[in-house]
Order: sequence, then C-alpha cells, then structure tokens
Amino acid sequence: MGEQNLGTAVSKEVPAGSLKAPDWLAHAVIYEIYPQSFADSNGDGVGDLPGVREHLDYLQWLGVNVIWFNPCFASPFRDAGYDVSDYLSIAPRYGTNEDMTALIEDANARGIRVLLDLVAGHTSVDHPWFRASMNDESDHRYIWSNRAGDGFVASPGSRPGWYLKNFFPEQPALNFGYARPAPEEPWRQLPDAAGPQANRRALREIIGYWLDRGVAGFRVDMAFSLIKDDPGLVETTALWRELAEWMRGSYPDAVLLPESDELRTVDAGVRGGFDADFSLVIHEEHSALFNNGGAGLLPWQNSTEPCYFDADADAAEGTRAFERFLNPWNHHLETNGADRLVVLPSADHDFSRLACGGRTAEQLPAAFTFLLTWGSIPSIYYGDEIGMRYQDGVPEKEGSIWTPTFNRAGCRTPMQWDSSLPNAGFSAASPDRLYLPQDPDADRPTVTAQKDDPRSLLNFVQGLIHLRKSTPALGTKASRRLLSVGYPLVYLRNETHVIVINPLRRATRVSVELPEGCTARHLFGNGVKVDDGTVHAGGFGCGVFELTRPEAKELRTETSHG
Repeated sequence: MGEQNLGTAVSKEVPAGSLKAPDWLAHAVIYEIYPQSFADSNGDGVGDLPGVREHLDYLQWLGVNVIWFNPCFASPFRDAGYDVSDYLSIAPRYGTNEDMTALIEDANARGIRVLLDLVAGHTSVDHPWFRASMNDESDHRYIWSNRAGDGFVASPGSRPGWYLKNFFPEQPALNFGYARPAPEEPWRQLPDAAGPQANRRALREIIGYWLDRGVAGFRVDMAFSLIKDDPGLVETTALWRELAEWMRGSYPDAVLLPESDELRTVDAGVRGGFDADFSLVIHEEHSALFNNGGAGLLPWQNSTEPCYFDADADAAEGTRAFERFLNPWNHHLETNGADRLVVLPSADHDFSRLACGGRTAEQLPAAFTFLLTWGSIPSIYYGDEIGMRYQDGVPEKEGSIWTPTFNRAGCRTPMQWDSSLPNAGFSAASPDRLYLPQDPDADRPTVTAQKDDPRSLLNFVQGLIHLRKSTPALGTKASRRLLSVGYPLVYLRNETHVIVINPLRRATRVSVELPEGCTARHLFGNGVKVDDGTVHAGGFGCGVFELTRPEAKELRTETSHG
C-alpha cells in the first residue's frame, strides 16, 4: 500500500458553548430548490439557474428569504449531484459560475439569501483527486485498504487495494482520518496526517470560494461522518469548530448548517460550531409527524408507524406519534438550550412530500400552521406550498432508488407553474425529455391557478409566512408552552398567542387553561373557535389567535381564512 505517515493521536477538547449565529438566521424562512426540477430556461428538459432567476419574484411574493439549493456543482450525476467532480464549478446543465453569481445578486436585491449544499464527506470517482489517488499509492486523499472489507470497493486504477465508499461505489469517502488507530486496520490515518490535512484545507478553499461570490452559507451533507470511528464525535466536532471559527472571523454573516440532528449527535451541532441544527426527514422524529407510508419504508423501518398528521388517526396512536416527535425535540432543547435554532422542513429531496399517500391538499393548512408557528426555522420543499403530490411509479433517475423500499424520484418531479403552458410551465421540451415525468392528473395543482384563488393552499401559506414575519411571537425567539397534546394540538407562543391545529378529518374539542382574564382574538386560520377556554376545532381546522386582556374591546373568535 506504500509508506504512510499515519499521524499522531491527539484528542482535542471542543469548546462547549455555541458560536453566535448571524441574526438573520433566526428570521429565516427557507425554500429548498431541487435545481433540475424547478424551472428550465433553455428547453433541454432539465431545470437550471436562469430558470430559477425567472421565478425570483414569485419567491419574494411568497415571503421566503433563503433559498437552499441541492448540489449544483459539476457531477456525473450518478447520485443526482451528491457525487461531485468539481466543487468550484457549477454543473454545465445548470449554467455557469457567472449564472450563480447573477442569481445571488438578483436574489439579494429581493431580500433573499442563497445557501448551497456542500457534500463534504465524499466525491465522485470522476473527481481529479480520486483519478490521481487510484493510480498513486502515496496519495491519501481517500481511505485505502490492503484487503477487501465491508464498504470497501476494488481499485479501478493501477493502485492495488480497495477504497472506502460512503453510499454508492461511485462515491469514495474522503480521508479526514480515524479518531483512533487499530492494529488490525493498519491503513488508518489519524486526523493530523497529510491526507486528512489536505482535505481540511480543501474544505476551507471551497467554502471561501463560494462565500466570496455572495453565497450566504452551506448546508453540509453527512457533516458528522467525516472522521471515522470517532466516539462522541470529538474529533469531528473539533474539525467543524475550527472551520466555523474561521468563517465567523472571515465571513461573519455566513452560516453553516449540518444535515442531521439525532439523539446520537444531539449536541454535536453546538460543539461543532454549527449555527443551527436540522430535523432530517428520513429520521424518526420527522417521520412521527408526517410519514404516512405513502412513499415506502425508510431503511430503519420494518413497517410504517402511525404519524400525527393523519386524517383518520386513532387519537391515542396519533398522540403517541406526536410524543415521538416531542421527546427528542425536548431532549435537544434541554441539552443545547431553549434558544438553539432548529430547521424543521415540510419535506425534502430524499423521501416524500407533504401530499403523499392519502394526505390531500385540504389537510395541508394544518401542517403548514404547525411548521410556521412551532418556533423552528421552517424549510419549505419546492411545490409543497401548492400541494404537489408525491408520484408513485416514477422511473429510477440518477440513483434515486437508494434502497429497494422507496424511490426518491417520486418527490423530485418538475415544478408545476401554469396549466395553460406545456409541461405546466416547467419546460418547453417535449414531455419525453423532461428530467422526470410530471403529475399526469388534469387537476394537478399549479402556482398560477392557486395565486388567483384567495382560498387556495398557496395563498394560505403566503399569508401565514407574512403573519409570522410581522408577529415576533410566532418566530424562533419566543417561548412555547403546550396546553394540549393530542387532537387538537394547542400551544401558546410568548404567552400572547394561541395556536390550534387539528389534523383529523373529524371535529375535536378540548378545554385548556388560558392566561387569567384573557380572551382569544382571531388572526388567521379556518374552522377553529376558542370560547372561554374551550377549543372547538372542525375537521382539518387550524388557527392563530392573539390573547387580549379584559380591558381590550371584545372581539369575535370565530376564524376565517386570512
């Protein structure tokens, strides 16, 4: 395998306190764009950056103030861009580096920041780093073994041995080192060896390159996987803390977000200097809210458990589902502090959509009311704001079938803009050339139709986003107190606002104890009233109320949209 400098075992102490996030992040409403599926400007059937630029006015109208792009870098697209071949170049199918810079400038002019997805843990086998490493035994940018083993793939080059993959064989793991040596695995290098240190320098170069071009920060894919065999993630969080402190000094307004937040890494985001944590769609706590099984089984599932946002849920099972979300949420806040920011998405590119299985558009206002008032940073997956549906039976595309139990392509279909235009306004290409087939239903939701309908889901979401922006009590910094866990869900924000959410098809009622002497004045929602501490919620009802003191003029509490 060639002579190696394995490095020196030195454990790093990571500061316990979090770095202060830029103020803008607490007020973020994120919109995730899967670039190949949002808008095609040149008629090749694949979305691109100029297409996104054409729709920035829509995003500004909607009220989102951060775009999160899935990977846009050069790639052979064996895993939809999560296999990068050049971190410093935009993939030609999306445009050029100049297109990205122009998009950022136009977005910033509308009060919208841009985050990029950083695939830090692996590259494509087509990356020049790997092409060099597979033919040079002295190159240690990747993890090479002298024997086969779990996760190792035979070398495709003149170098003997096997390389470690992260997911697909086409995604070789970058070598950031192992936290500890192991005599039975002599190829292990420690984090301070030459190969791992070269990769750290490259991370800084990549981050700096894009921040210099106006990017507001990064969501980091597999952030806590970089250093292998790392008990307690001590070395991994030390790596990220070093980068975060450099960023805070050189780019004080930029942010770093990790891909996941889970019990194993509940304080890793703080220790690593990340500016917020992320509730990952494919993890149990998010599934407890929204996963109704319509997109298949996740890798950790043998069967689908009941979720809270299920129209026909058994009350007891649905309440237990919400507690499966609530328990890790509370543990996270108890560990990291009540002011720790957490991103909670509607859905994402890796699994499902809100409108999936039996969940229809009429059920989505309740879900969005939760996402936009719970106190997390909301992230809206493109198309969820109009109720775009998860599509069964979509063909495999660019590695979309990760496991046999679900196909991610079903949540990656092209955006639906205008039913009067070919391909609902996504592309002028012939339908057979589209990145993925669109929803074939003649009544598929579109932006144009819903903008013209004041009772639409889109106008509901837009109104709620603007209410959140104008009402600090609904944001990330205000307190939260649960009054009822179950159906309906009732909670206080800032002790001044009451939120009521009933995901069920049937009406529900509960008595709650409001702050003494207060009455509830309707601000937003449908089908809910609050009367002397009794909450009446119609099927799929949801509402936001402001508490008023006895001296305030008595106002009606029956809700109406907007």
